[in-house]
Amino acid sequence: MGFSQVRGIIEALVFASSEPVRLREIAGILGIHEHTARDLLDDLINEYRQNQRGIQITQVAGGYQFATNPAYADYIKKLKKIPRQTPLSQAALETLAIIAYKQPVTRAEIEALRGVSVDSSINTLLERGLIEEKGRKDGPGRPILYATTGDFLKYFGLNDLSELPPIEEWSAAGTAIESIMNIEH
Repeated sequence: MGFSQVRGIIEALVFASSEPVRLREIAGILGIHEHTARDLLDDLINEYRQNQRGIQITQVAGGYQFATNPAYADYIKKLKKIPRQTPLSQAALETLAIIAYKQPVTRAEIEALRGVSVDSSINTLLERGLIEEKGRKDGPGRPILYATTGDFLKYFGLNDLSELPPIEEWSAAGTAIESIMNIEH
């Protein structure tokens, strides 16, 4: 197999997958070393970037997938398409932010930070697969612990949780975020 063919296969693998494709998986399919696969992916990423293409390969949720180029977002918004899902409510976003930064966290801990019931928000986030149950906390009643999922990373275009913005940048986002800022994890 030639260099161009291997690059083409990598591009096809990333394009064909509905989920981010992990480097290990790409290398295994091609029978090449992971560092070689990473070099080829980096070349493809740079090629798309340099040519100002409408699509790009991005690293997200520990793998690689195609995404639209953010430089063309204003044009994409002009498409008259029905959204695939309704956007998350402000309450759900605040609940999700608390879970993302404080995970694993119980419903009672989230409610203490938000000051309101979070039943509806938790159910919405569970239904969308953005959070999941991560066991139970030791203590009275053994409450369920919640944490984010790989779908959370994909939804926000993050590769891992370390890419979450520092909480200081969220100070204008509302009282739930301000509450998080005052509590150590």
